[in-house]
Amino acid sequence: MPRAPVLPKIVRQHAEMAAFLWTVYDRHLLHPDENPDMDAERLARLVERLEAHLDGLWVAGPEGKRIAQQRFAEYPEAGELFVMRMLEAKRPIPITELDLKKVREYLGANGV
Repeated sequence: MPRAPVLPKIVRQHAEMAAFLWTVYDRHLLHPDENPDMDAERLARLVERLEAHLDGLWVAGPEGKRIAQQRFAEYPEAGELFVMRMLEAKRPIPITELDLKKVREYLGANGV
């Protein structure tokens, strides 16, 4: 079966949203009292959305990686670097299985 065409504007939106949602997720875990409305259910939905956007990038294959790299070149922020790193894995990694200390160390060691 032929591969579906990649729509660069949609893939870019996946990269943008994944970076943003990672930032929101990580900020909440570091400062849970800042947003009392972020209960367990909302946090679970945020993780689902983040993983869905990462899945969109995975499905796009090499084009997804290229667009994520382009985003990081334009906006060298922690969220964009996180997205690029997630796409370097051999398989999608569930967000809840990440070692957040190691993720933050990696992002910090790489200047963001």
